[in-house]
Amino acid sequence: MANKQLKKAMKKLIPKIVGSYLNVLSYVSADYAANKALHLFSTPRKGLLKDKHHKFLNTAIQEVLYYDDLPVMTYHWKGKKQTILLVHGWESNAARWKKKIKHFLKNDFNIIALDAPAHGASGSKVFNALLYSEFINIVVKKHNPSIIIGHSVGGMSSVFFQQKYQHKSIEKIILLGSPSEFKDILKRYIEMLGYNKKIENQLNTVIFDQFGAHPEDFSTANFIKEISSKSLIIHDTKDAIIPYSDAELISKSHQYSYLISTTGLGHSLNDHSVTKSILDFINS
Repeated sequence: MANKQLKKAMKKLIPKIVGSYLNVLSYVSADYAANKALHLFSTPRKGLLKDKHHKFLNTAIQEVLYYDDLPVMTYHWKGKKQTILLVHGWESNAARWKKKIKHFLKNDFNIIALDAPAHGASGSKVFNALLYSEFINIVVKKHNPSIIIGHSVGGMSSVFFQQKYQHKSIEKIILLGSPSEFKDILKRYIEMLGYNKKIENQLNTVIFDQFGAHPEDFSTANFIKEISSKSLIIHDTKDAIIPYSDAELISKSHQYSYLISTTGLGHSLNDHSVTKSILDFINS
């Protein structure tokens, strides 16, 4: 018990130590500190494949595609009905869909899943939603799915992809626990690490220099307005990772959307009732 409490305390303390270190560096160079902060924000600590993941993923046909020189790992479970593309979230991998894939296969859907940048067996040392959207585009061009299901930032990346490319095969987009505003994600990160105003202000500049837009410009709610595909949004009212208000904002922004609220399923939404709602939406 004591060891568990110590580990829990250290888990909370370490981000504050890192934040304090970068705060000190910011007085020497705010730009250097902000770049370090962005790199830390973009580098997943988890999400690589383990033996238990390989066991399931080896039941699929595996193929490596490429975005520039970065490998994009894909998994294919064949079926005769519509093609569903599964897009996982932060610090996860394609194996997170195991339970849902089994149900989809029972219904004879054709299933494609991919690993995100810096996750699973895909390439890149860093992750961001824009890069993920390019990975998604590579997979969509190969497999022409009619349905995309994205969890968490995978949902955000799916919207970013479709807003940019307007791929004609995409009929329905399903967002599970997906965030709306990147600026809010960034704000929560800044608060968690306890960054000072020097780093906070410089982060906005660094992001603009790298991506050509400000944090507030990256908005699922705004981007989905330009998408004609029907959308299903499922979000737990008690989600401790992404606030339920994000789902409401996305839903209000999309004239073709339907919002389902759950309670007690958490951020993962890894429950049979969610799978049933997805199948009902796909078959409607």
